[in-house]
Amino acid sequence: MIHFISDLHLSPQRPETSAAFARYISGLALACESIYILGDLFDAWPGDDFLAEPAARTFADGFAKLAASGVRLYFMPGNRDFLIGEDFAHRTSINLLSEPQRIELGGKPYLLMHGDSLCTDDVEYQRFRAMVRTPQWRAAILAKPLAERLAMAAEIRMQSEQSKQEKSSEIMDVNADAVAETLRSAGYPNLIHGHTHRPAHHSLDIDGHICERWVLHDWHARPEWLEWTPSDGLRFQSL
Repeated sequence: MIHFISDLHLSPQRPETSAAFARYISGLALACESIYILGDLFDAWPGDDFLAEPAARTFADGFAKLAASGVRLYFMPGNRDFLIGEDFAHRTSINLLSEPQRIELGGKPYLLMHGDSLCTDDVEYQRFRAMVRTPQWRAAILAKPLAERLAMAAEIRMQSEQSKQEKSSEIMDVNADAVAETLRSAGYPNLIHGHTHRPAHHSLDIDGHICERWVLHDWHARPEWLEWTPSDGLRFQSL
């Protein structure tokens, strides 16, 4: 059994989500062969020195215990936690994934993404994304004191929420042409991604190839994930 999850946005401000995730990793997750976390596990991650904070340490210890039980853990950075690095990976025994990542499920190819790079209609966000993913920006930010980075993360979150109020829902969703070109370039696999908080299962006809697009749930309303088993294939499940 394999699980795919994303967009938990864990933070002290959402204790109910943190509690649900703690139940998940100490319960149902133990039955998994692998778990893929496709970004935005945390509402913000200012750098791996954040592991010194009690809340972050608690989750790191939970992952390490889950990995020690034999569950393979994979993490792909999202737009909120792209500063997760090797120290976090070592502490939690999580395997870091670059985007996109190709895997096979039951002999079928799947492309894994966080999904924000597909929202090409949001030009303002794509400019921001390009800036913060550069090695120069990353090095400059991580050189600042942790307290300053936490304040910056809070400011960015506030600006992001304000910006969302001014944008149409269509702009913040994936662009159909971007999805088609991504799958075309990858040889027409199926696609699993998060980011948009619009869980769904789409069937796409791209150049005569039928490709599935699975959009993962966020965990704000209730904890849900995408589960794959050899007998049932892919289906959404909840805690």
